[in-house]
Amino acid sequence: MNKSLFVLFILGYSIFGYAQNSITGKIQNTENEPLFGVEIYTPDLHIGTTTDENGNYELNNLPNREIRIIFSYIGYKEVYKTVELTNNLLNLDIVLKEDIFTIDEILISTPFNKLQSDNVMKVEFAKVKSLKQKGAVTLIEGLENFAGVSQISTGTSIGKPVIRGLSGNRVLVYAQGVRLENQQFGGEHGIGVNAAGIESVEVIKGPASLLYGSDALGGVLYFNPEKFAPKDGFKGDIGQQYFSNTNGSSTTIGFKKSYDKWKFLVRGAYDTHLDYKVPDGKRVTNTRYNEINFNTGIGFNSDAISSELRYNVNTSNLGLTEGISTQSTSRILEAPYQVVQNQIISLHNHIFLKNSKFDIDLGYINNNRKEFEDEHEDEHEDEHEDEDEHGDEHEEAALSMKLKTYSYDVKYHFPKMKNLELIVGAQGMHQTNKNFGEEILIPDAEIDDLGILATALVDFEKSSLQGGIRFDSRKISTAYHEVAHEDEVHIFEGIDKEYENFTASLGYKFNLKDNITTRINLATGFRAPNLAELTSNGVHHGTNRFEVGNANLENEQNLQVDVSVEYKNEHLELFVNGFYNKLNEYIYLTPTGEIEDDAEVFNYTQENAKLYGGEIGFHLHPHPIDWLHLESTFETVIGKQDNGDYLPLIPANKINTTLKGEFNIKKWLTNGYSSFTVSNTFAQKNVSDFETTSDGYTLVNLGFGGDININNFKFELSLNANNLFDTSYISHLSRLKNDNINAIGRNIVVGLNFNL
Repeated sequence: MNKSLFVLFILGYSIFGYAQNSITGKIQNTENEPLFGVEIYTPDLHIGTTTDENGNYELNNLPNREIRIIFSYIGYKEVYKTVELTNNLLNLDIVLKEDIFTIDEILISTPFNKLQSDNVMKVEFAKVKSLKQKGAVTLIEGLENFAGVSQISTGTSIGKPVIRGLSGNRVLVYAQGVRLENQQFGGEHGIGVNAAGIESVEVIKGPASLLYGSDALGGVLYFNPEKFAPKDGFKGDIGQQYFSNTNGSSTTIGFKKSYDKWKFLVRGAYDTHLDYKVPDGKRVTNTRYNEINFNTGIGFNSDAISSELRYNVNTSNLGLTEGISTQSTSRILEAPYQVVQNQIISLHNHIFLKNSKFDIDLGYINNNRKEFEDEHEDEHEDEHEDEDEHGDEHEEAALSMKLKTYSYDVKYHFPKMKNLELIVGAQGMHQTNKNFGEEILIPDAEIDDLGILATALVDFEKSSLQGGIRFDSRKISTAYHEVAHEDEVHIFEGIDKEYENFTASLGYKFNLKDNITTRINLATGFRAPNLAELTSNGVHHGTNRFEVGNANLENEQNLQVDVSVEYKNEHLELFVNGFYNKLNEYIYLTPTGEIEDDAEVFNYTQENAKLYGGEIGFHLHPHPIDWLHLESTFETVIGKQDNGDYLPLIPANKINTTLKGEFNIKKWLTNGYSSFTVSNTFAQKNVSDFETTSDGYTLVNLGFGGDININNFKFELSLNANNLFDTSYISHLSRLKNDNINAIGRNIVVGLNFNL
């Protein structure tokens, strides 16, 4: 597969000629003063540059077509320009206006790559840097800052995203432009993506099967990798975070260099944490973990092609806690623990024709998941240089699974016809799962996906209409297994299944008044049953359940209506989002009352269900004190089966309120900020028949940071105090809830970042 990607990468360059088009210009402020260091970026081509001391810039190697350009500078309102290039030199001067508050971004997760404000579908966006500034321990924890997004967690190391009450395989994760496949049916490990090397995240809340096929029934998390350096530029940085509660650290170092046509980057990261402490001072045994992450990439641009080849390997060593017992500050993992390695190779291409283009994404993912259950033979706690970081390096894994996934995504953008844009495409993957350990969670299997789609966008003067249709086919075949366990034999029957489905969506965005934008979206989604739901026959240790699959499960299908209304003026933003999600053949676990292998037995079954709720919020930055920001959001979701029972794992209602100030102190502190956040989570009384209710709680967080300049020595500082008052609480979505284990207590987080 690696050779094939390399050949395609090189052949793409040999087919096309080199560029003649260039754009030059000067960027000034409203006082006619040149601005130095303004970022100019073309999202269609993935190339950029910055202005020099005189405010001048130049972009070369541009295709003969319409392209979009973003001009951004801290403290100024971003400017977006669309230009038509036809074998010439274009001069484009820009004037930037001061504006503290800007949030509009080009969206990559949607097919027409519109601005947030112009997109028909409501999509949330955030820079990962802003999430880290809030002191989140993990990337998934940071995503909880989005209204309507939460996590099913096991301690601090393992988190699964939840979007409006749907989780697991119902939420699709994209990284480096390819769908992430890493045995995500399991609740015993995280998503396998580290914040290092990720520029931003986009969240689609609701069915996105039209764009992504099966598993996007509940929504999509789309992680955008970090950009390459501007043309002829070099950037390097070293970052360090310290976490007081876990005596943990997160270290990252990266370098990137760009030339006229070629671009290169490399980044490494290492995270390590002790067992986390609850408010009474005790540590939750074996919640310690460490993670190594490495990213590299190479890019090329000409007038006919823009390509990026990226590689990421992430290795997570995760302790699996069995409760609060032995108190330790060792970083050596105790049994049981997991070692999960995820490798991603992606090749992302834009091929420009006369008035149209191809987007071609190829991906390969190798996921290696191992679980160790035997106790260490070495009882010493000393960490010798030759000692493996989780004990005996020759220890055999009780569970070992290797998942290999080859994927492709090809889209053709037709020439634009006045106000009409049309895209057709095909997506698919081939996946194999192999078992190498004594235990089996799911059998050896092969999965083949094929999806064909068409979508169109019509822009009117003050409104936009977008719709599309898609057909998907998924084939699943598994091997027969017999697994001896104590005095019994667990049998995994072989299956050969095919699932087909049509999905469609229709959305309309219009301006109700000058400052009011309304979006109405109607979409269908589907999800084929996963291997665990079809074939399970054993104990899942991370969830402490004996799960029994059901080979007769049907597709989950849903129909969701989303309505959003936004009001925006210079100093105030208001939004209201509402949704109703009718979900047929919802797959869930139900207890049988039996006990097997010392665990309660659960069967997979289906029932029609519905989810409804929404989010409401505001952002106030009043005149004349524009530096002051008051933000507040409320989110709610209710999930019920048609028989009247509540759905499991539905997050509690929540209100988040943040008061934030932005300021500069002479020349030694720029881009400074301080924040005070109060998060109120309500009691959850609407629970399924095998859940217990959860109490409400209130958390208080403080934040401070900015760019420090001392004697020309510059660095970025962030300081957070999360759960400031050391409140004892248990999230309703915590897998440790049944053991009455509290979530993490007070956590002081200090972050430093040095640009080289």
